[in-house]
Amino acid sequence: MALSADRPVGGLLFDRDDTLVIDVPYNADPHRVVPVPGARRAVQAAREAGLPVGVVTNQSVIARGGATREQVDATNARVDELVGPFAVWCVCPHGPEDDCPCRKPRPGLVLQAAERLGVPASDLVVIGDIGADVGAALAAGAQAILVPTPRTRPEEVDAAQTVAATIEEAVALALQHVPAATP
Repeated sequence: MALSADRPVGGLLFDRDDTLVIDVPYNADPHRVVPVPGARRAVQAAREAGLPVGVVTNQSVIARGGATREQVDATNARVDELVGPFAVWCVCPHGPEDDCPCRKPRPGLVLQAAERLGVPASDLVVIGDIGADVGAALAAGAQAILVPTPRTRPEEVDAAQTVAATIEEAVALALQHVPAATP
């Protein structure tokens, strides 16, 4: 499965947990951040291709009272240090019951990142590990690549239009659709 051949890729957005870093549930401790294999190389390849990169992440640990925004920001800064740098970080601090427009699978985080990057949402690809990541991308008019983990539900894999085995494979798929630079 592949991305749409007639849509250029102008930027990449990544989910944080289980996409860029090994998921530690509700992690707000920078010392517990461990990149997934290949994450740094994948993000570097995107940057070297001239693509802006960002992160879109639900962090309901804030709404649940398990961490402060400052703790989550410190954890994100550690991800940025180990895997990035990323041009933008868009974080939803709400819980599922808050009915906010930014929590994935709603499009708010993707649209916010598109605006901050100066890239139309339709030119973005969101790389994530669950159906909510794919849903947010599609709701915003972006494309998506699912990189399943053992926690990804089979129906999410079946429903995804584009699936990659690793983050490096996902970025390589996206890079095939980056328009050639004009002199």
